[in-house]
Amino acid sequence: MSRSQLAPGVEVVAVPGRGLAVRTADGEFLSVRTADADEDALLAALSGAAPGPSTGELARLVRAFEEAGYLAAETRNPSWPAARRDVRLLGDPVLTGPLAAHLRALGAEPRTRDTGRSPVTLDELLEGEPAAVVWCLDGPVPDGLWEAADRLPERGVAWLRCHREGRQAYVEPLAAAPGDVTSAHVRARRLAATPAHRELAAYWSGPRTSGPPVPLTAPAAGLLAALLADDLTRWATAAPDTGGLPARRRLRCVDLRALTVTEHPVLPVPAVAPMPKRDG
Repeated sequence: MSRSQLAPGVEVVAVPGRGLAVRTADGEFLSVRTADADEDALLAALSGAAPGPSTGELARLVRAFEEAGYLAAETRNPSWPAARRDVRLLGDPVLTGPLAAHLRALGAEPRTRDTGRSPVTLDELLEGEPAAVVWCLDGPVPDGLWEAADRLPERGVAWLRCHREGRQAYVEPLAAAPGDVTSAHVRARRLAATPAHRELAAYWSGPRTSGPPVPLTAPAAGLLAALLADDLTRWATAAPDTGGLPARRRLRCVDLRALTVTEHPVLPVPAVAPMPKRDG
């Protein structure tokens, strides 16, 4: 048997008087029944320090760890593909700044442009042939601002965005192909899901009267940037989804006071069928 190593986040601990236990990546403890296998030899095999045997009780235990998903895959931490390194960042620097730092550390080549809330045409978005476009707003999204960007997936360009509404921020699902969830779909789904749809629509379109501005804190901006960077990395490297919802069907709401994240399923909105023509 080849060398084995525990998956990231999985740990094995020796419990006095009770043998070994596994702490899973979700924080759950599970007992390990080693039978006649030597515990030290098992720990050495799971650490990758020694190759596991091909037969016997120890080999059975290592296989059980593998079947349960507690061993690391042979190919870990794939590098960022060169064809997807060019990432265009638009919007407010308080968010694009930390996001650019994350992406550079991961191997991407972000280009930042402070557009604020000025409309951008599809041709401008496609200038330079970026692999992905990310638009971050430290405020609500004005009507029509992202209309052109919603067409990026049709051109083979990944499209990701986030914005803030008071003390809540929204990280929308990444769209990378026709049929994925766009910002217009998210807007329509949110209006359909609330009895205050008239108020929400009015809030988006403005004008709004508010008190002193609430600055976005560095920890909150860092959390939003980390979520965006993780979505982009999984898209670029084709890494599998994690959690209960597929990444391209997941709207995340971030409480900027408690820095907690909740996930909500979101689906594309079918095109409305045209009204039939009447004779005469």
